[in-house]
Amino acid sequence: MTAKSRNRTILRRVSTVTALAAAGVLAAAGVASAHVTVHPESYAKGATDGLLSFRVPNEEDGASTTKVQVFLPTDHPVLGVLVHPQGGWTAKVTTTKLKTPVKTDDGTIGEAVSEITWTGGKIGPGQFEDFDVAFGQLPQDTDELTFKTLQTYSDGKVVRWIEQGGEEESENPAPVLKLTAADSEAPAATATKDGGAKTGSTAAATGSGDSSDSTARGLGIAGLIVGVLGLAAAAFALVRSRSARS
Repeated sequence: MTAKSRNRTILRRVSTVTALAAAGVLAAAGVASAHVTVHPESYAKGATDGLLSFRVPNEEDGASTTKVQVFLPTDHPVLGVLVHPQGGWTAKVTTTKLKTPVKTDDGTIGEAVSEITWTGGKIGPGQFEDFDVAFGQLPQDTDELTFKTLQTYSDGKVVRWIEQGGEEESENPAPVLKLTAADSEAPAATATKDGGAKTGSTAAATGSGDSSDSTARGLGIAGLIVGVLGLAAAAFALVRSRSARS
């Protein structure tokens, strides 16, 4: 093999590796952002009159999401749940009798919402939908709430977002809401467009929290791609150097 042919072979291999590496990085980014999540990511323990938004992306190319089921914990119940009307969707709310009633300033609560099912609508490929749920009070005796979710597609496929342990360890992690110390700065309640209450922590998390997560992920991906391209450029320079010496 001549020096010129050898250099062409090296360049082809470098180009192939670069393309595969870049594709892998972008594919990984797509998978990471396709999880069902709850927003904001955290609230103070015992927070009252707030809003939770369950973000459901469609990760199938040839099917639409036609049913979403969110299961609320009953061992640490969320009290006073109300579902925001969702255009095109019908919500069915299921309540369960609590094993241990919860005492509040307004009396003892013996039942709580255990499941919300949305049907009748459609989330197309490459789209997402936010399902908003208002609450009266969050529990004070736990550090996090796990909302197991089932996502059904028009082709019959059901994705079970029920795994616990975090996104890095699980392929289908359940949405998790972190509950912070109750003595942390209390968010002020602000009115939503439909007249409901939305706390300051919700506004901050849905605005700055989601934005910072997306920005950090984007910068990380960009850095990886730049690194791959840098390796390709170095290999190309090496080949040219060898060619010049020949």
